[in-house]
Amino acid sequence: MNIPQSEERTLLIADDDEPFRSRLARAMEKRGYAVATAGSIAEARTRIKESTPDYAVVDLRLGDGNGLEIVPLLRQSRPHCRVVMLTGYGNIATAVAAVKAGAVDYIAKPADADTVEAALLAPEGGMPKPPERPMSADRVRWEHIQRVYELCDRNVSETARRLNMHRRTLQRILAKRSPQ
Repeated sequence: MNIPQSEERTLLIADDDEPFRSRLARAMEKRGYAVATAGSIAEARTRIKESTPDYAVVDLRLGDGNGLEIVPLLRQSRPHCRVVMLTGYGNIATAVAAVKAGAVDYIAKPADADTVEAALLAPEGGMPKPPERPMSADRVRWEHIQRVYELCDRNVSETARRLNMHRRTLQRILAKRSPQ
């Protein structure tokens, strides 16, 4: 992989989850990256104008829009910028959209710094290693239900209708903690 880099590897982390963003930034700084962070699309655009990073980690859902909007800006400013998309709501359609926009990988949250760095530094065209601890089927189901619930503006009746599920069953599922 032939990526032109500055003396220090620069990284932009765009995620609206402040605790996660801070933890990941600290971990990546320990790995030798000069990290800039952004909590919104507007803030990410400002950081990109200030200095386009060598690498970027972008959350799919930011408070002020879709993280996919940032990918073309990064690729336009620096064609060899390696972008990894993060999401708590993984699905095939958004993964395909992220890759078409120019992201090199698409990772489901929670993701640790090792996983993120492996995706950023993976050789082009290489197949990623399978996860050591993939999400359980119960966790995938729970994530899907949460995603639809959010898309329905947290309306239980509409979510139950879209999932073809009884409303009380959905309420019981939503009241429980997420499975591991």
